[in-house]
Amino acid sequence: MLIRHNWDVSYICSTDVQFKGTGNPDTGEDWKGAPDIDHTNPKVQQELSDWMNWLKTEVGFVGWRLDMVVGYAPRFTKIYVEKTSPDFAVGELYRGVELGSDGKPLANQDAHRETLVNWVNDAGGVVTTFDFTTKMILGAAVEGELWRMKDANGKPPGMIGIMPSNAVTFVDNHDTGSQKLWPFPSDKVMLGYVYILTHPGHPTIFYDHYIEWGLMEPIKKLIAIRKRNGITATSSVNILAAEGDLYMAKIDDKIIVKIGPKLDLGNLLPSNAVVATDGQDYAVWEIK
Repeated sequence: MLIRHNWDVSYICSTDVQFKGTGNPDTGEDWKGAPDIDHTNPKVQQELSDWMNWLKTEVGFVGWRLDMVVGYAPRFTKIYVEKTSPDFAVGELYRGVELGSDGKPLANQDAHRETLVNWVNDAGGVVTTFDFTTKMILGAAVEGELWRMKDANGKPPGMIGIMPSNAVTFVDNHDTGSQKLWPFPSDKVMLGYVYILTHPGHPTIFYDHYIEWGLMEPIKKLIAIRKRNGITATSSVNILAAEGDLYMAKIDDKIIVKIGPKLDLGNLLPSNAVVATDGQDYAVWEIK
């Protein structure tokens, strides 16, 4: 039976003047397009959980994408995930990286990724979040600044460098791609997929790229390499080079990935490395 909610203004936060709410104050940020629901209300928590469980049992949903999670305190995400036990849950915490006077991302984005990690921890560690840090740094790096792809500790500079198990990596989505809010450089999109599909985290593929842009076949090759070599969300990364025109890394001692136009790799490539796939400014080798 379909669950319908008939909520009055008492279910809306009192700080939401636009929708004349009379509930408790908002625990997160406002968004003008919809009422700010009072998640401190036990009835809201129960009825939303009932609806989500109906989506699981009656419709067949197996996981959640939680939109604009800054709209309410992360402790409520923990409640909803625990009450519904999805196979997978990811929250969208969209924050722009800090820019320098030249309009480019600053080299150090530790604070940006720590915001993502803190949200995951405050939500009880039971949920993942989109790795906007990796997406934004990578989008700048492929424009001849691949030195950006290593932090001060020699690790990947995004969330995957400190909490890969809870990071969902992506090149673009409906906001950044379709609505052009910080889109990935269109002529470098495959370089983005080469990175996320060979590195730790939970990589995702944008429908537009896979179907409408005709990138299905090269992306499928990368997916096959990932599966064949058992690359997971927590795989190890050994960065071999991070220069303006070259990024190379060894993943789990099983594959080596190269991004960038530089052809002279010196002694970075072992003799037992066999090309698994390659394309414009990228290559992936399997170590035999």
